[in-house]
Amino acid sequence: MEKRKSAAKRAAKPRVYAGGCLCGAIRFEAEGPVERPHTCSCKMCQRHAGALTAAWVEFPEAAVRWVGPGGAPSLYRSSDASSRAFCPTCGSSLGAIDDAPVVALLLGVFDSNTRKELMPRADAYRGGRPRWWHLETKS
Repeated sequence: MEKRKSAAKRAAKPRVYAGGCLCGAIRFEAEGPVERPHTCSCKMCQRHAGALTAAWVEFPEAAVRWVGPGGAPSLYRSSDASSRAFCPTCGSSLGAIDDAPVVALLLGVFDSNTRKELMPRADAYRGGRPRWWHLETKS
């Protein structure tokens, strides 16, 4: 009976996802579940990530804690609804903090970014990609 209680308690505990910037000053912990795993190829995401396509997952703002020695990331107000997050020390892009309130984190900044639940399930702004750029996403 005690083993069942312990297993049920572990199963009910939300998953925590950790990550951070290149220099380690900005670190985060985000409690799952992840929301909207997707890619985006709009010009704003391309410039923010320095890549033709950015891969993202979202969390409610209350589910994200900035736990590194640098505290919360620096922000650049990139649109009427969102600010881009980056490390002021190393310049790493971390994601976007939307007014929704949602924190969208780039998949590349997660310590363990190969977890199945992080896999993009949708693509936004496909028209922003060069014709030779191909991605596979599964639904």
